[in-house]
Amino acid sequence: MKDRQSEQQDSGLPTGLGKPAERALAGAGYVRLEQFTRVSEAELLALHGVGPKALERLRQALEARGLSFAGGKTRTTHKK
Repeated sequence: MKDRQSEQQDSGLPTGLGKPAERALAGAGYVRLEQFTRVSEAELLALHGVGPKALERLRQALEARGLSFAGGKTRTTHKK
């Protein structure tokens, strides 16, 4: 039987997601990193248990593979 960390590596999901976020994502059917290219950040934030920290970890994992959320980034930039 695979341990949790090796399952996350196989799926491409980042380590360090909180339990509520993991449950929310799995409950919505998101089990592979590539699936997030078909969903927007706003849709993920609407899931109970997914917050800004989980979203940032997912964004970083996608960017590391040259991918992004559907619709591109919705991250706001700070004005000077």
